[in-house]
Amino acid sequence: MMVDNRYATALVIGSVLSLLATVYLSVAVGTPYWYQYSSPQNNSGEMPSHDVDSEKTFMEKLYQSSGTLGLWWYCIQGPGSTGSCRSYTLQQQLTSKYNDPVSTASEEDLLRTYLWRCQFVLPLVSLGLVSLAALIGLCSCLCRSLTPTLFVGVLHLLAGLCSLAATCCFLVGLRLLHKLLVVPEEVEGSLGWSLYLALASSPLHMMAGALLMWASGSHRKNYRRMTAYRIA
Repeated sequence: MMVDNRYATALVIGSVLSLLATVYLSVAVGTPYWYQYSSPQNNSGEMPSHDVDSEKTFMEKLYQSSGTLGLWWYCIQGPGSTGSCRSYTLQQQLTSKYNDPVSTASEEDLLRTYLWRCQFVLPLVSLGLVSLAALIGLCSCLCRSLTPTLFVGVLHLLAGLCSLAATCCFLVGLRLLHKLLVVPEEVEGSLGWSLYLALASSPLHMMAGALLMWASGSHRKNYRRMTAYRIA
């Protein structure tokens, strides 16, 4: 099936945007710089231990040691430029959050619990949708058909929504945590570049999806008009 230059250009641009967005999201998921703390006490004292007993203890060490938070990793800076990073285990990712961060005997905070779980599940869902879209797109190329491209575009839109929802879950959950464990005045907190990469991937996936859907829909309409013209 012949493809108009406009549709071919849209497919190429959409594919490039999709690849760029996927790289951004993959880097964001694999790096621990979604949120970072800067403390004047960073260069004093010994390197704190990662063996934390409670959420309160964990966050206090991040505050005091200029720590960084990610979806799967967290880092704590030691004296000078030294530091250490560790990944969350799957069990830690699924651990319930409580209204009292000091004690697990308190009532479970369902909102924070599900926000925490969604923030690490949704990016994986997004990457899975894009992988499925790439597989369908490859099959579409082999079959020389633009019909599946519409479904590929829909998958990209869903992937963009998932990555956007993940960043929202992270920010809302962190805001709720800061209400329970107030950040000391001398500690500065700021959004990290990993979160900005995740945010940038969302509109890129959506733009890629919109281009692919437009190319598929417009090409199908044009093909029907040409077929009707030839029959007439």
